[in-house]
Amino acid sequence: MFHIDRINVFYGDVQVLWDISLRVGEGEIVAVIGPNGAGKSTLLRTIVNLNHPRRSGASAEGIFYQGSRIDGLSPEETVKRGIAIVPEGARVFPDMEILDNLKMGSYLTKAREEREKNMEEVFGLFPRLRERQWQKARTLSGGERQMLALGMALMSNPNLLLLDEPSLGLQPSFVTRTFETIQEINQRGVTILLVEQNVSTSLEISDRAYVLENGRMVMEGKGRDLLSNPHIKKAYLAL
Repeated sequence: MFHIDRINVFYGDVQVLWDISLRVGEGEIVAVIGPNGAGKSTLLRTIVNLNHPRRSGASAEGIFYQGSRIDGLSPEETVKRGIAIVPEGARVFPDMEILDNLKMGSYLTKAREEREKNMEEVFGLFPRLRERQWQKARTLSGGERQMLALGMALMSNPNLLLLDEPSLGLQPSFVTRTFETIQEINQRGVTILLVEQNVSTSLEISDRAYVLENGRMVMEGKGRDLLSNPHIKKAYLAL
């Protein structure tokens, strides 16, 4: 469904990603784990064309989605192709009502046509948003704002959902609920690429995972297999 072949990404003259390759099969949950500053968020921003890889001219290099090369598109065109991102920090419009925030997620023509159906699906996932749909987003707790951010992304009716640290800063009960929701979204047919520092849970729920360190992919494998890897145990699980 989606793959990256040997991309290199720079901020100015500073290289932050080196020869990154990655694949995501349709229907999978694929996790990318790694320490702070490894380049995980940069990777997601590059996929949605908020950053652009530096091309060497090789035709095989690039970012490919459903058989087409997508690096170089605008972020809006990327969303039109069926890719949505939930950035780190549950970014919502704080002074807008919850309902209007959700409507903002369906600004594309196709998504507007399916707005009512998608809204019902979001409210089914997050009943609390239905209960509070007329409240301002700034009145929500951190966990509720994360629900809203996820809901806004789902309103665009994506096939591929990119999640950047969805459990960051949440209370333990909301962390558990967030990962349960990720699995439920996946079971409804949405493919997921998950960037997370909650390594143990991410690997438990993922079909496959990659380890990104210092801007380079250093390991990949099945999620549960990596849980027993000595490097993962020592570096990420303190075991």
